[in-house]
Parts: sequence; structure tokens; C-alpha cells
Amino acid sequence: MDINFIDPPTPIGNFVNIRMSGNFAYISGQGAFDDSGNLITGKIGKDLNIDEGYDAARRVGISILSVINKEIGFDKVNKFVKILGLVNCTVDFYQQPKIINGCSDLLVEYLGEKGKHARSALGVYVLPNNIPVEIEAIIEIKT
Repeated sequence: MDINFIDPPTPIGNFVNIRMSGNFAYISGQGAFDDSGNLITGKIGKDLNIDEGYDAARRVGISILSVINKEIGFDKVNKFVKILGLVNCTVDFYQQPKIINGCSDLLVEYLGEKGKHARSALGVYVLPNNIPVEIEAIIEIKT
């Protein structure tokens, strides 16, 4: 599977995209970008449907993989440990796992067994810049 990596975005605050600690890499929450490089925005259940949310989460997965590609290299990845997915959704939207599957499916398609992970998928009322999905990751690095 080929991925069109992107240039990871500059953080919007006083933090970094990735922090290494021991054998782990912690990737800060990432957002989704469209094919033109623009940040995808909108609330799931109001502005975006499940399929559009799934695609946004998949694109967040591309952002996460792009950070790894630039900062670590895939040869140093032992496995994904956990992802935390936040879904900007309406109060009556209850299918957050279906949205975050977009990222989970991409990680397993691209990395196979190394991409399998523990996961949480939470609904929130708002995310920075009105992005529909934000996902952070913890990765175990080879020593």
C-alpha cells in the first residue's frame, strides 16, 4: 500500500509533534488535511456524515504516519501500542468507534501486525479549529 505522506504541520501551541521517552514515541494529537493541504473542519452528525468522518480519521492516520516517516523512520517502529481518538460530534451521535476505525484500518493496512493497537474513541463537543477528528498515538520503538 502506498501512502502520500504530507509535511507534518507545525504545532499550534508550545508543544512538539513527537516526544521520545525510553522505548516509546508519543505523537501529539493530529488533524486531517484534504488533498489540497487544507485542514478538514466540521462536526460529525451535523456537517459531516459517518463516511466523511471515517475518511477524516483515515487522513489523520496519514498525518500520524507522516510524523513517523519524518521523525523516526518505519524501520525503528516495533509496534503501535495505543491510539486515542477524539471525535467532534453532536450530542446525539454515538458511533465514535466507526469514525476512528478510519485510522485503525489504515494503520493495520499499512503496517500489518505492527499497526494493531489498543484504542479509545471518545466523542467531544468541540476540537481546536473545529476539526472533526483528533488522534494521538503511542508507539514502541525498537532498541
